[in-house]
Amino acid sequence: MEKRTLGAGGLDVSALGLGCMGLSHGYGPAVGKDAGIALIRAAAERGVTFFDTAQIYGEANEEMVGEALEPYRGHVVIATKFGFEFGRTDGKQILCSRPDHIRLATEGSLKRLRVDAIDLYYQHRVDPAVPIEDVAGTVKDLIAEGKVKHFGLSEAGVETIRRAHAVQPVAALQSEYSLWWREPEREVIPTLETLGIGFVPFSPLGKGFLTGAIAADATFGKDDFRSIVPRFSGEALQANQALVTVLKRLAARKGVTPAQIALAWLLAQKPWIAPIPGATKLTRLEENLGAANLRLTQDDLTTIEAAVSEVAVQGGPLPGPLASSGRAVSNSIPVP
Repeated sequence: MEKRTLGAGGLDVSALGLGCMGLSHGYGPAVGKDAGIALIRAAAERGVTFFDTAQIYGEANEEMVGEALEPYRGHVVIATKFGFEFGRTDGKQILCSRPDHIRLATEGSLKRLRVDAIDLYYQHRVDPAVPIEDVAGTVKDLIAEGKVKHFGLSEAGVETIRRAHAVQPVAALQSEYSLWWREPEREVIPTLETLGIGFVPFSPLGKGFLTGAIAADATFGKDDFRSIVPRFSGEALQANQALVTVLKRLAARKGVTPAQIALAWLLAQKPWIAPIPGATKLTRLEENLGAANLRLTQDDLTTIEAAVSEVAVQGGPLPGPLASSGRAVSNSIPVP
């Protein structure tokens, strides 16, 4: 698979990575350890070298990724994230990026991932109680100690990105970006281009919506993150089917799937963008990876832009608590 470079530090990753959250949490029942390991290894055998997990996804998720990729050490990049309190029993997710907490989280992740150094270490969400300079400085020290290789941010604004980057160069920003959430195009992407920072879109398929597999009357269980996302509520979900209709029409013309169109569109935006679609089934994994070989022409991109611009997407991409900068996140389902 084509490789892409994130940041000025030369972090090379496959053009498409694998988001591993859904193997344990977020989109319904976990797939099971053996099945998760098999899927991760299937991705590695098919050329994926970029794998994403996080502390807040649960110890089992990092352990699964660590065990699955142990035979591929030196050939893959594992990204994980810090930034939430751990060990809570009340179901709340509380932001915490104090330097001492970052260090504790680092030791736990190193052990669970079975590595000596974390390839890409993101702050999962900005903690308003801790200056970003202190966060970046702590990661800088961890890099100097050989425990971390590259620093990343997730869902950070442009001011935070600039301040962090001034202390420790940021290799990548991870944020939501897709054909149904294009907010990063306004300020974030231009800032990343100026600073030479890579971009890792999560939910590049709109949490599964852009695959075309979610019906207008679909409902989601309490263990499915989408049950609290405004865009998946009744009326919004029905209205947003117009976007899927557009993608299906475009995909039919190219002889591909809507998901492949959506991923190929992202890859065509910038050469330093590396999306991390999730998958729990081998068929979906292979479908997603097929997008890496789909080259959209300028005419294709113009057609997609014109068609998508006619659709007004309804509802926000995240529930209020996750979209805010507040300290407490009451949702018990791990954040992306």
